[in-house]
Amino acid sequence: MATESTETQDGPAASGPIDRYFRLSEHRTTWKREVLAGTTTFLAMAYILAANPGILSFGIADILGPEAAPDPGAIFTATALAAALGCLVMGLWARYPIALAPGMGLNAFFAFSVVVGMGIPWQTALTGTLVSGVLFFILAVTGVRETIVNAIPAQMKLAIGAGIGLFIAFIGLKGGEIVVPDEATLVALGDFTSGPVLLTLFGLAVTAVFVVLGWKGGVFYGMLATLAVGLATGVVDFDLSEIGSPNLDAFGAAFTGFEHAFTTEMIIVVLTMLFVDFFDTAGTLFAVAGQAGMLRDGRLPRAGRALAADSVATMGGAILGTSTTTSYVESTAGVSVGGRTGLTAVTTAGWFLVSLVAFPVFGLVANNPAVTAPALVVVGVLMAKQLGGIDWDRMEFAIPAFLTVIAMPLTYSISNGIALGLVFYPLAMIAKGRWREVHPIVYVLMVVFLGYFFFLNE
Repeated sequence: MATESTETQDGPAASGPIDRYFRLSEHRTTWKREVLAGTTTFLAMAYILAANPGILSFGIADILGPEAAPDPGAIFTATALAAALGCLVMGLWARYPIALAPGMGLNAFFAFSVVVGMGIPWQTALTGTLVSGVLFFILAVTGVRETIVNAIPAQMKLAIGAGIGLFIAFIGLKGGEIVVPDEATLVALGDFTSGPVLLTLFGLAVTAVFVVLGWKGGVFYGMLATLAVGLATGVVDFDLSEIGSPNLDAFGAAFTGFEHAFTTEMIIVVLTMLFVDFFDTAGTLFAVAGQAGMLRDGRLPRAGRALAADSVATMGGAILGTSTTTSYVESTAGVSVGGRTGLTAVTTAGWFLVSLVAFPVFGLVANNPAVTAPALVVVGVLMAKQLGGIDWDRMEFAIPAFLTVIAMPLTYSISNGIALGLVFYPLAMIAKGRWREVHPIVYVLMVVFLGYFFFLNE
C-alpha cells in the first residue's frame, strides 16, 4: 500500500510551519508549485537586471557623460537587492504572489525627465524617490491613497499606462538606432545595413516569437538570444572593462540631496513619482489578484499591507540606489502556473539574490542598447494594450487621453504627458457640461499642472 501523499486529490494536506504560515493548504497549492511559480516570475521579469542599469547608468552617461551618471555595477546591485527586498516584504508580510522590482517607465522618468531633462543630479533624484516612498507609505496606511486613486477617472489611468508604454518603446527604438535624429523631420529611420540596427531587428523578431508562443520568460530569453548573436557576430564587444563589478557605491546617496529636495521643481518630481506609482501599483495588484482568484466582491483582501509593502520597497530601493520599486504585472506568469501565496514572491526574491553572481552577463546586456532595445519595445507593447479600454467615441475622454499618450514620447517626458492630460480632461468635461462629475482633486491637479507648465517655460 502506497504511503500517504502530502497532496490529496482535492489539494495539499497540512505539512508544517511553511504550510501554516503561507496557508498553502487553504489555497490548494504546494511548496513545489510555489517554488516553480516564483522561478517562472523571475524569468519573466529578469530583464530588469539589464534594463535598469541600461537606463539609469548607461542611458544617462550617453547623454550627459559618465561623470553625471551612477556606476552601472552599483545600479545592478541596487536593482537586485531592491527587488529581493520588495519580494520578501510582499511575500512574508502581505503574503501575496506578487513580485517587485524597479519599475519600467519610472526609471525612464528618473533618468530622462529628471536627471537629463531638468538637470537634477541623480543623487537628488534618489532623494525625491525616497520622499515619494515615505509619502506613499503614509497615504497607504491612512487610507488616503484610495481617495486620490478613485478621484482620477479610469480613462486617464488607462491613457497614462499606455503613454508610458509608447515612451519606453520609443527609448528602445532610439537605443537600437532604428529611430535616429534628423534635422529636417526631427526623427527618421536608421541605417538598416548597420550592425546595431540588424541586431535590434533580430532581437525584436526573436523576442516577438517567444512572446507570441506564450513563453513565460520570453522577454528574458529574447535578450539572451540577442546577446549571443551579438557576441558571435562581433556587434557586441566582449569587453568587461566598462561595466565594472557589483558594488554598493550608490547606497545612501539618497540622503545627500535633501538640501535640494524641496524646490518647486523637485516637488513636481516627487508628485509625479507618487502619482505614477499609485496607479501602476493599484492596477498591477488587482490584475494579478484577479487572475489568481483572490478578489472578494471586487476588493483585495489585505490591500493595505500590499500597498504598504510596495512603498517600503520604494524606500528601501531609493536607499540602495535605484528608482521607484513597484509591483510587476509579470507576476501573472507565476500565477498562471499555480502561484497563490507569498511563498511565490519569496522564491523570486531568492533568485534575485542569486543573480548577483551573474553580473557580467547582465552588464554586457545593459551596456549594449541593441540588446536591451527589443525588450523595451515588447514591454511597451504590453503596456500600450491599455489603449483598448479608452472610449474613443467620446471626445471628452478621447482628447485628453490622446494628448497624454502622444505627449510622453514626443516631449520625452512622462510628467509632461500626465500634466497635459489632467489639464485638458477637466476642461473637456466642463465644455461637455459634466463638470460636476469631475472630482475636486482633479481641479486642484489642473491648477498645479498649469503652474508646472508655466514654471518650465521660465
